[in-house]
Amino acid sequence: MSLIPWSPFLDTFDSLEKGFTNFVPAIDVYEEKDNVIVEATLAGIKPEEVEINVHDDVLTLEGKRQTSSEIDEKNYYRKEVRSGSFHRSVILPASVQADKAKAKFENGMLKVLLPKETESKPKNIKINIDK
Repeated sequence: MSLIPWSPFLDTFDSLEKGFTNFVPAIDVYEEKDNVIVEATLAGIKPEEVEINVHDDVLTLEGKRQTSSEIDEKNYYRKEVRSGSFHRSVILPASVQADKAKAKFENGMLKVLLPKETESKPKNIKINIDK
């Protein structure tokens, strides 16, 4: 068995991470012509355990990854797969129509499709002058 050198930075950051949320899902945010798309990796999470909210053009994902009791009994050499609750918010790059958003969950990937707000076009108004 080899020895692992002690590092004060690793211990400090590891304990900080444990004090906050247990894990943060990776996300991608991009635009298509008429939509903003947000994709998140949520492997091992049930779709019914995820809550999606859009408010003031900020998308928030919240959820929980459950652990089974048999995992706690294992003698780990390394444990990197996190469990517990998560909370992730991202500012969207454009105004969206939150009431028309759609979400799809497939193979551990969540895809949220958010239609962009239609931009209001300037309207020219002719002024009638009475003579």
